[in-house]
Amino acid sequence: MIAVATPLLNSNFRWLFFGQLVSLLGTGLTTVALALFAFDLKPSDAGLALGVALAIKMVAYLSVAPIVGGYANRLPRKKWLASLNMGRAILVALLPFCDAIWQLFVVIFWLNVMAAAYTPVYQALLPDILSDEKEYTQALSLSRLAMEVESLLSPALAAVIILFTSYEWLFELNGAGFALSVVFIYMAKLPSSRSNDRSGGLWQHVSFGIKSYLRTPRLCAVLLLNLALSAAGAMVIVNSVVYVRGVLGLSEEQVPLLMVSAGLGSMLAALYLPSLLERFHDRPVMLFGGVIIVVALLAGIVGPSYLGLFPIWCLIGVGSSMILIPTGRVVRQSCKESDRNDYFSANFALTHGMWLMGYLLAGGLGSVLGMEQTFIWLAVLAGISTLLASVIWKSHDRYELWHEHSELEHLHPHTHDEHHQHEHEGWEGAEPHTHPHYHKHQKHRHKYVIDEHHSYWPKQ
Repeated sequence: MIAVATPLLNSNFRWLFFGQLVSLLGTGLTTVALALFAFDLKPSDAGLALGVALAIKMVAYLSVAPIVGGYANRLPRKKWLASLNMGRAILVALLPFCDAIWQLFVVIFWLNVMAAAYTPVYQALLPDILSDEKEYTQALSLSRLAMEVESLLSPALAAVIILFTSYEWLFELNGAGFALSVVFIYMAKLPSSRSNDRSGGLWQHVSFGIKSYLRTPRLCAVLLLNLALSAAGAMVIVNSVVYVRGVLGLSEEQVPLLMVSAGLGSMLAALYLPSLLERFHDRPVMLFGGVIIVVALLAGIVGPSYLGLFPIWCLIGVGSSMILIPTGRVVRQSCKESDRNDYFSANFALTHGMWLMGYLLAGGLGSVLGMEQTFIWLAVLAGISTLLASVIWKSHDRYELWHEHSELEHLHPHTHDEHHQHEHEGWEGAEPHTHPHYHKHQKHRHKYVIDEHHSYWPKQ
């Protein structure tokens, strides 16, 4: 478990991680403050306002991330990440000055636009900094731990701060956290993005990541497992308060205690996963995470007591980490280095689409059918998703595949690799360069990913 801290020996990752940690802690404070702020602005519709804010967040994620993925390789990474966090610092600091719900929604939208532009670039940057597979896995576990620290520590910290001052100061502290993260980003040395070899116009660049992601079988399986994870995670986030207050008739103080158990389960799994992934392939680990989630949801059918919910929520946390942490490894192995921004942006957008479905189902089913029926239907959804993932992601999945290329003449930026071996006249310039070139018909084997020269997955 101590080995999880090994990536922190890399100074570039260390500064980025500290920046992520302070940003997450501040974001957790804002989450608490937003609930109180929405209630102050419109007490009768505070719940509706938060629901709309969540929908706005997902719309921003789904619409912005693919665009950023298509053009992120043209951006200076350090300035891009630092500028986005400074922009978020300014926006968060402006929140206390909103005096109408629509103003709150506008600020929330732009905050999440910046988050959607920041997170995939950050995720795609990590494998460039940590080229060793073991260190990269440990870094993914650390990132997961940071997210759970945020969900566990931020509410407690917010409660202490509110004892001494008004909740508006939580926004200012988050702004300070984003500003501090800018300092950490500038202290790191970040490698430049690699130029891609993509041809085509705006739509080709924007849609490339999502189309390529959905044409890769193992990534489709990852997406299905994220749907299973989202069904269970939404049950925790949306229906914890409904079950504790509405079904069991307990006080509101007992809601956060229950939600802590999911975070503890997730943290426990995150600590042990690096060593587990040294012994087992990503596929069985992630599928087992899906099975754990299904079992946890099925356990809710019996109508558990308050104490009975703790192990269920804890299991959901364990299963969540078993799916989320290896996801970065699978995405990294399923694309070229120059296309990482596109693939990680596609993963960010599509998995948040799964969360949007989970939120809607958990909330809708819970209000119409009740908690026990909701557990059943979400377990069915998670079970079907996990089963389909096991079918799509073959147990004999290979990264190197035999495939065939038809003869082709086209024009795009390229370097000379197994697909580009041709004569030059001297005017073409340094690689990567662009000129018309011819590909002869060939059949060969190498690491197969969807890219400019491989549009569809080969039938084996």
